[in-house]
Amino acid sequence: MGYLAAGTIIEIGAGVEVRAVGDRVVTMSVAGSHASKRAAPGVLTWPVPEGMAAAVAACVPVAFATAHECLFSAAHLEAGQTALIHAGGGGVGMAAIQLAKHAGATVISTASTDVKLKRLRELGLDHGINYASENFVERTLELTGGRGADVILDSVGGRNLVESIGALAYRGSLVSVGLSARAGSTVEARDLWEKNNTLHGVILGGVLMNEYPRVHATITDLIRRVGTGELRVVIDKSFPLAEAAAAHAYVESRQAFGRVVMTP
Repeated sequence: MGYLAAGTIIEIGAGVEVRAVGDRVVTMSVAGSHASKRAAPGVLTWPVPEGMAAAVAACVPVAFATAHECLFSAAHLEAGQTALIHAGGGGVGMAAIQLAKHAGATVISTASTDVKLKRLRELGLDHGINYASENFVERTLELTGGRGADVILDSVGGRNLVESIGALAYRGSLVSVGLSARAGSTVEARDLWEKNNTLHGVILGGVLMNEYPRVHATITDLIRRVGTGELRVVIDKSFPLAEAAAAHAYVESRQAFGRVVMTP
């Protein structure tokens, strides 16, 4: 919550030609999401397909584009490889599981409960690891016959990022994309040497600034794929805007499975 909003255009500024009043769009901006109306740059808008709910559209650009950048632009995931997705019950995690599965990869994911892992199988998960009761490094090596994962997407940070190096395959890629553990990571470069591993950092805003045409088109296609049903957005709970504090408290409680949205 905080970057995205979707709805109907009611006014357009001078010189904006990409959209028209009455268009349904999803928008990205660093401010104004906690409001019934917002101003957003025209270049950071995408049309909402006919029949798609605004709440669903609002959940697509950041989560799915971030997952796409991590898996394919940074780590170059290919069919036949194995991907380990940490925090599979979150927005980026769910998007990554689906994208990796559609790309032909074997998908492993961590989550805090067996219930979450069971539900993630509906999105394409092959193997689940309950990090509360299992060592994810040992379990990943066991599931891959000792080889490790070709790609690991880590949105947790802290010790989780450091320990993920031990679960990588030879020439595997570890992608850091978040700090939900609210802790920094000290990675020893030598730990990457033995298996010629690579550590990448990804943030969607930086990619949009430097590769706007490509990334804007990618987001357009991801919205299309959600619209056709190829990819799914899972919304756990919806709060009215007047209950924004409760929405944030629910997110921080880590109970959510999927996205939490607010509606005016």
